[in-house]
Amino acid sequence: MHRTVSRALLAIVFALSSARTLPAQSPVTVDEKLPAYTKATDGVSGKLKSVGSDTMNNLMTLWQQGFKEQYPNVVLEVEGKGSSTAPPALVSGTASFGPMSREMKDKEIAEFEKAHGYKPTGLPAAIDMLAVYVHKDNPLKSLTLQQVDAIFSKSRNGGLDKNIATWGDLGLTGEWASKPIALYGRNSASGTYGYFKDKALFGGDFKDSVSEQAGSSSVVQSVATDKFAMGYSGIGYITADVRAVPLAESASADPIEATVDNAYSGEYPLARYLLVYINYKPGSQLEPLRREFVRYMFSREGQLVVVKDGYFPVPARVATGALKSVGLAPAKGPQ
Repeated sequence: MHRTVSRALLAIVFALSSARTLPAQSPVTVDEKLPAYTKATDGVSGKLKSVGSDTMNNLMTLWQQGFKEQYPNVVLEVEGKGSSTAPPALVSGTASFGPMSREMKDKEIAEFEKAHGYKPTGLPAAIDMLAVYVHKDNPLKSLTLQQVDAIFSKSRNGGLDKNIATWGDLGLTGEWASKPIALYGRNSASGTYGYFKDKALFGGDFKDSVSEQAGSSSVVQSVATDKFAMGYSGIGYITADVRAVPLAESASADPIEATVDNAYSGEYPLARYLLVYINYKPGSQLEPLRREFVRYMFSREGQLVVVKDGYFPVPARVATGALKSVGLAPAKGPQ
């Protein structure tokens, strides 16, 4: 699959993949063209291990639970300590799958290619939106990406000439005006950290005051318990105690809410693919265990798991492309 997954590409993919126009605030549904999973008749046994993204930890676990219902004798293990742990695990062969909430870096790809003689294959398995969270009682209406940059980054590559440190700097009044913004984010091993740094901080450096959390849910929990906090995390971790702030590309653009429609259209500025990397030698055939797990991920049941975990399912066209990229023919349709 393509290594660069931009908002424009997301918009094109979904325009080509969808035969209907989604109404505002549409419920999340799975593409009707995705086939139901059919159990393999050949021997599917052994051990699967997933090493990588914390953002995708729940998703990989739910996929593996569903897969185990099909094949009870398969041994499954999920380790989610950050996207940066996926490439070395794939290089060494200690992982069957490497989930990542960002694309592999050139250096990571080069190290894999040096070890195996070909590049790793990234499968776009779900859609996520990175949200900027505030407490549910926070009156802030929206943010521009330039403001987000000036809040979280000491570099301010977005162009604002003034640091944003208090809620008053964002125009809030009363008890909010003098209160400093308590910042929460992910640690540097996280793909979410890297994605936010590239897209929201325009490649700049985080402020030293950002409290780094080991997990995505910890960021949201921290914001939920601190009225004057702000943090960033995947939309799948949203709770009733926090609110995702609408984001605008610039001061002259309209703020875009973190909704399913805006993820599918590509309008939301921080929409991204969640990827599952795999060691696949071009022209070869996957052994039954990994083959069937990939088929399950891109089946109707597998994408319903994506919805269950709070993310957005990929269309059938994207699923078909992912299957083809690892030498698998697409299924013939709903069953």
